[in-house]
Formats: sequence, C-alpha cells, structure tokens
Amino acid sequence: MPRSSRPQNDPVETESDTPVRRDRDANHPETEVLTRGFDPRLSVGSVRPAVFRSSTFVFSSPEAAERSFAVALGKEHAAPNENTELIYARLSHPNAEILEDQIVPLDRGATSAAVFNSGMAAIGTVLLSLCRPGSAIIHTVPIYGGTHHLLYEMLLPWGINPIPVPAGDGPALERAIHETPNLRVVFLETPANPTLRMTDICAAVQASSERNEPARIVVDNTFLGPVFQHPLELGADLCVYSATKYLAGFSDMLGGVITARDPELIERLKSTRALLGNILQADESWLLDSRLPTLSLRMNHQSHNAAQIVESLADHPKVERIHYPMYFEEPEQRRIFSAQCDHPGAVFSLEIAGGKKAAFDFIRHLEITRNAVSLGGMESLACHPATTTHSEMSPEELERAGVCGGLVRISVGLEDVRDLRQDYLCALDSV
Repeated sequence: MPRSSRPQNDPVETESDTPVRRDRDANHPETEVLTRGFDPRLSVGSVRPAVFRSSTFVFSSPEAAERSFAVALGKEHAAPNENTELIYARLSHPNAEILEDQIVPLDRGATSAAVFNSGMAAIGTVLLSLCRPGSAIIHTVPIYGGTHHLLYEMLLPWGINPIPVPAGDGPALERAIHETPNLRVVFLETPANPTLRMTDICAAVQASSERNEPARIVVDNTFLGPVFQHPLELGADLCVYSATKYLAGFSDMLGGVITARDPELIERLKSTRALLGNILQADESWLLDSRLPTLSLRMNHQSHNAAQIVESLADHPKVERIHYPMYFEEPEQRRIFSAQCDHPGAVFSLEIAGGKKAAFDFIRHLEITRNAVSLGGMESLACHPATTTHSEMSPEELERAGVCGGLVRISVGLEDVRDLRQDYLCALDSV
C-alpha cells in the first residue's frame, strides 16, 4: 500500500560496510521538504509522489481493519512509529499524508500538520474542535472577513462568544485574556489583514499561561508564514494557513493547513475533519506538495520586491499613509515586528488621499496589477478591502479597525520590480 512512511523491514546498514550517515535531524527545511515523508520504493520508483485517486483502501487482513478503526475512532492510541492502514479518503489518503509530513519541517516548532480543502475549512475546524456553547473566543481586529463572518454569523448564534480586541493593543489583549470567563481560544491574525498591525504572540502566550485553564493560542500566519514568522517557536499552540495563498503560490487552487507543537492536538482536529469531510483532496494535495520546495524562493523574491516598491511610493503626494512593517510609526509596533518576524513580507496597504473615489481611481488605472481579492500568488493583486474582503463589517467596525475608504491592499508578485513600481506611480498620478 503506498504510504508516506518508511517500511518497517528496511535492511539496516552496519558500520563495517557503509560510511557514517549524517544525522537526519541536521537537515535544513529546504532539504527536508524534498526528502521527508516519501519513499519512492512504495510508488514503483517514482522520484516524486504520484496521485493516489481512491475513495477506499484494501486492508491486508481483518485484524488490520479492526486496528485501523480502533485508532481512527480514538478507542486506542497508535504505538510509537506505528502506521495503521488507510481506511477511507475522507479520513486520510496517501497524498494528504505525504503533504502533511513534508510541510512540518517548513514551520519551525511544528511536530505535525493537517490539511484541509480551504483556509476557512481549517479555521472552522479549529474553532468547532476547541469550543462549545458558552465558550469565548478572543480575536484581534481587524480580521479577515470570512473569519469575522464565521465568528459572528455562525458561532455567536450557537452560543460561542467572540470578543474583539484591537490588533497591537497589548494591555487590552492581556486584560481580556485574564478576565474573560470560559475562554477557550485566543485567535491572533498577525499581521492583521489589511492594516498589517502586529500583535505580540509571546505576550498572549504568557497571559494565557497565567489562567487556571489556559486558552489555546491560535495564529493565522498566512501573511508571513512559515518563512518569515514562526509562532509555534514563540509558544503558540496552532498555526493556521490559507494554503491558497503563498503555500500554493499560483492562484490556481484552494487549500488550508494547520500545524501544531502537540501531535495529539492535530489528531483531535483530524477527527473533526473526518466528520466534516473537509480534507484536501488527492489532486490538490499532490499539487500543493509540488509547490512547497519553491516556497522560500518565491516569498523572499516577492518580499524584496514589495520593500523596494514601498520605498518608492512613501513620499508620493497622493499617499497619506503606508501600512507596512518598514513604516510602522509606533515604537511598540516596531518592537513586535523585530522580535517575531524575519522580513516584512510582500503585502502592503496604501491610504490614498481622496477616500473611496480616489482608491477606485487608483485601482482602475493599474495595468499590470490585477484587481482581485486573495494574495500570495505569483501575480500582483490589488483590492479595496472596505467594499470587498471586509465588506461584511459595519461602518463603525470598519472605522474602529482602521479600514478606511481610501485604503487599498496590494499583494506583490514576481513581476519585474521596475515595471511594478512604474505601474503604481502612474496609477497614483492618475488619481
């Protein structure tokens, strides 16, 4: 049966006839993502994983089937290094297992991962797994519109209480963590979408640890992770990714990923995933796995492009403010960025003089950058958050979150930075 694990009966090489091997744990992530979790001998020698399109899997024996179900249903725990046989693709399948193995080394501090058919599926699975009616969820503001809708239009009517805290307001966040009864999850989106405000992950972890029953710290790490920010190393319990964005990188698929320090927590999420049926399908798992080796290359190039472009736009008379870590005005925001990030990333937002009309004019005059939501793809995209990604928020919520009418969010791609710079300058001059 094709599996991502190594066969148990592999021959063991001895000191007398082979050179000393390197410690596998010494491999860097860029090596691990190409070598970990996949054995070509289990795939007829294929140098890269094949696509295993199958809804169900044949058991080697009735005893093996019994054991697989016992572990899958949580009646028994798998032994160390035990690989129970696959059952049904809604629970798991070879391509998902390979992808989950290979994404772990990219996210420093992770021990295990689970994949989903979208970023919102990943977020929903986390919150439904960890919360019950009467539970509270603290979340930073602003937050992605889909997450906002899930919290207030679905979970709140079910008796799960979302509590907003402004992104970057450390004292307010710590106070809320200390004082909120029945707190189960602290959901941090950092940098915040679309204002790029940073929230101190370590402070949230410390505040939660001081509770009698600590809450789980969950970080939406889509904007900077896993290359430029590593929340699990800072003590967060879970990292959530819209794999649609940088992980996939080509704007041609949907996906979600959750990584964790505690493998038992991932197993809990996988149990919920099996019930909801929102696992990433075989073709998409195979496709996403093929993109991981170039993730660092793509994100670094896009981030360098963005940093150069922002510098060129900073003094333009039509730009009232730039939201980007290099231009944080508050000392505390600069401190947080320096403490928990390696690079500012490839997303920035402009506040354009003249409000919504000026923002629309700017977008209308872009020739290279496409007017579309999403981010992290190889092509540059621009959108108007107040009327698109965050349009479910009320005018009062938008104002409190700093999502004004003149704000445009830009995701910088892989085009030549000189062409992109000219594109934005010309569009600004046309406002």
